Amino acid sequence: MAMRLLSPSAPPPHFPSPGPRPLASAAAALSSSSSYFSLRLRRARAAAAAGAAAAGGPERDGGRFEGQAMGGAFDRGLAEIAKKVPLFEPATDGELAAAAGERPLPINLELWLYRVKVHTRKFEFPEAEKLLDKCISFWPEDGRSYVALGKLYSKQSRYDKARAVYERGCQATQGENPYIWQCWAVLESKGGNIRRARELFDAATVADAKHIAAWHGWAILEIKQGNIKKARNLLGKALKYCGGNEYIYQTLALLEAKAERFEQARTLFQQATQSNPKSCASWLAWAQVEMRAGNNTMARKLFEKSVQASPKNRFSWHVWALFEANEGNIDKARKLLKIGHAVNPRDPVILQSLALLEYNYSSANVARVLFRKASQIDPRHQPVWIAWGWMEWKEGNARTARALYQRALSVNSTNECAARCLQAWGVLEQRAGNYTAARRLLRSSLSINSQSEVTWMTWAALEEEQGDPVRAEEIRNLYFQQRIEVVDDASWVMGFLDIIDPALDSVKKLLNLDQPSGQVWQDTVKSATQPSPTTRISAAEESSEPSATGVTSGLSSNDADNSSSEATETQGSDFNLDGFIKKRLGLDPAELDALLEGSDPRGVVSQRRKRRLPRKPLPLLPIP
Repeated sequence: MAMRLLSPSAPPPHFPSPGPRPLASAAAALSSSSSYFSLRLRRARAAAAAGAAAAGGPERDGGRFEGQAMGGAFDRGLAEIAKKVPLFEPATDGELAAAAGERPLPINLELWLYRVKVHTRKFEFPEAEKLLDKCISFWPEDGRSYVALGKLYSKQSRYDKARAVYERGCQATQGENPYIWQCWAVLESKGGNIRRARELFDAATVADAKHIAAWHGWAILEIKQGNIKKARNLLGKALKYCGGNEYIYQTLALLEAKAERFEQARTLFQQATQSNPKSCASWLAWAQVEMRAGNNTMARKLFEKSVQASPKNRFSWHVWALFEANEGNIDKARKLLKIGHAVNPRDPVILQSLALLEYNYSSANVARVLFRKASQIDPRHQPVWIAWGWMEWKEGNARTARALYQRALSVNSTNECAARCLQAWGVLEQRAGNYTAARRLLRSSLSINSQSEVTWMTWAALEEEQGDPVRAEEIRNLYFQQRIEVVDDASWVMGFLDIIDPALDSVKKLLNLDQPSGQVWQDTVKSATQPSPTTRISAAEESSEPSATGVTSGLSSNDADNSSSEATETQGSDFNLDGFIKKRLGLDPAELDALLEGSDPRGVVSQRRKRRLPRKPLPLLPIP
């Protein structure tokens, strides 16, 4: 084949540059698919030639490539250039319109918001921030961009910028977007600006009276502040304007249970489970209320309902196991905790409870292995270090216990866990005879949590032990003087139950329930001087982030015979646990110990997924 050679002095062939003129021709070429494809092909060739020229390659005639379909050595060269330079990825219509200063199509807003979520999951915050700024510049009236950018700043602890974004969003949307008001209110609530948070929640409900998240968040804020009647009023308005929602009913039920009005609480829990039968949080909270009322048979059935509603929920397996342990069914509790660990191998709380269970009923060495594994999974989980230190102190290893307590305080020295750690450490020093250090540790614990009855009584017992009963009585009186009591009014309940409609439609969007945390310790003064192993359990589902609460539960030793636990386990229940985990989770009950011994949690998950998700053969089609 004859070829025309270019002289060295001849200029290189002219290729059309991808400027405004080819963009106009591309817009005109979209009328037919063939012309559009040829336009993309010409651009790819022009970009390839430019890349080859930049790399110092030889000058070639464009007519050669017109006759060949990009094959041979040139195809391989293009592949190498494409790996290094992103020249062959065509720009989207939205990016082209943005470069030209035009407003892109609305579909690009959805695409960019999705990309923001992907960047946020990968902790690529600068890229997500650039995309959100672009969304705000083209669609200033859309509130989703302001909400996403404010949450992005909050994750980076840039609260001033988050406030500025929310304020700008409220101005751009003329105050008619309740989501921006609500997110701003949550930010102020977390920062401790309660008055400002109330104003913002009020603005959200004014912007949209049917915005149920604003009513619920405002009610949770009032519950934390001790305004129970105000919270009930807000929850009642939520049901009036928005209809039924499982978390609204659940919050009301928990308020009734806190006031020991269990019949009203059961009615509200029934409404919650009818609104959403798949709500694991409602079944779990109901089961814990029945536990408090002493109805253990009903509580066990509700635990079974909770795991059926959400088999992978770690809280349902965890709380159920603690319930069985308190009932004396040690083998059943151990099995439930192993199932919970197999489903959630990266959760340190389940391993912590299993370690305490093994310490009470097996050996300290087995517990140490589990504690070490839990601390490796999450080194910043303070309750693991505290429980491990308590066990070492009970075993007589005071030096190791001090080191573990110090490790827990190095994570955070100002939260509730730090208060419990300081109280436990104070008891250790008291038993060791270091009374000055014990007083200092107990005083530091009370500076964090002044409402802890256990810490006050421990300090009073220390003074009595030192022969100063007058000082001990002063400490007890000081506790009763500064204690905060919430007085609830029971006359309001009957009027509220009349407005509940059992036929209300459920709201599909779940809301995070942020309940006030509490600690359950032993009641006697003797046990108050001994810190019990505690485990933080969340009563709400995670989706999180992030704001689920902790309910502290202890694993007390029980002298019941394990042989009678199986009879108690199957009494009044026809739930087949082994068959359920085989069918829904793909777990073999005989391999739970092997999964627990696995050192790599990610490896455990991958093996379980391989067994649960085999490739199914394609069905055979009938021959015509």
